[in-house]
Amino acid sequence: MQASGVRAHVLADNGSIPNSRLPVLIYPAGFPMHGSDPCGAVERALRAHGWGDGWRNGIYPYHHYHSTAHEVLVVFAGSARVQFGGEGGIVATVTPGDVVAIPAGVGHRNLGATAGFGVIGAYPRGQMWDLCYGRAGERPRADENIARVPVPIADPVFGREGPLLVHWR
Repeated sequence: MQASGVRAHVLADNGSIPNSRLPVLIYPAGFPMHGSDPCGAVERALRAHGWGDGWRNGIYPYHHYHSTAHEVLVVFAGSARVQFGGEGGIVATVTPGDVVAIPAGVGHRNLGATAGFGVIGAYPRGQMWDLCYGRAGERPRADENIARVPVPIADPVFGREGPLLVHWR
């Protein structure tokens, strides 16, 4: 994958989901999904780039965001339509190998997926995720948390010289 193929989307606060001044980054086919253990290879690469605390599952079918951590999702099976930014946000179709870097505060939701859809999720080293839903009472505390989340030291796909470090300055 070429770093130039990464798509960046800045999503404004929609009143319930704070979103971020940092863009959501979509890396089409960021990680190849072949070989005997593609998920293991992705997880090792993420850890080598400082992204850990990983898991394998799907994406919740309701709007949610994390106020205390950035998140990366790597699709390993199936496909899904995912909305970013809450109601009125962008919709992207993701397929195996696609990577999405989601800044703290950006809402995301699975709008529909094929059977067996799965992602690997991970967070920058030292960041512990929470779960927010865009409900009354979450803010301003969520906004304060988001403002304190540091930018990762490495891009989840490319390491120390990737597009995340350019777009998330």
